[in-house]
Amino acid sequence: MTKATIRKAQLHDAQAIVDFNQAMALETEDLQLDSTIITKGVSTLLAEPQRGFYLVAEVDGVLAGSLMVTFEWSDWRAKDYWWIQSVYIKPEFRRQGIYSKLYQEVKDQATANGGAASFRLYVEKDNQRAQSTYQALGMKPCQYDMYEQK
Repeated sequence: MTKATIRKAQLHDAQAIVDFNQAMALETEDLQLDSTIITKGVSTLLAEPQRGFYLVAEVDGVLAGSLMVTFEWSDWRAKDYWWIQSVYIKPEFRRQGIYSKLYQEVKDQATANGGAASFRLYVEKDNQRAQSTYQALGMKPCQYDMYEQK
């Protein structure tokens, strides 16, 4: 396991997070993200913590990966669902336990803030490697399908 330091992202991490998001979109969906829009999106979340937060993993002073958490209120549970999004680990740092450490920090943050209704994420249907990682950490596919209108 790699010795990674996990921390909440700061404004000075914005460009690295933008780069991670662009790499992830290209790798998983063959999608080129507009730099202006993704920069605005990342900067907005960093400046407005009520929307959520980013965690970053550092290895020897190098940002190795990040994830974003956003909140969705559940009137059924009277708590927020914590949505894990924009997960990216640089290829050279994958399969070294970094996502596990990021996920544990998400759970620790939730506990420190009154708990979460649950932790949720979505994953590409064909991304078996990511699915196996999430399942190894105790996550299970849920009974919901996702619908969308653009």
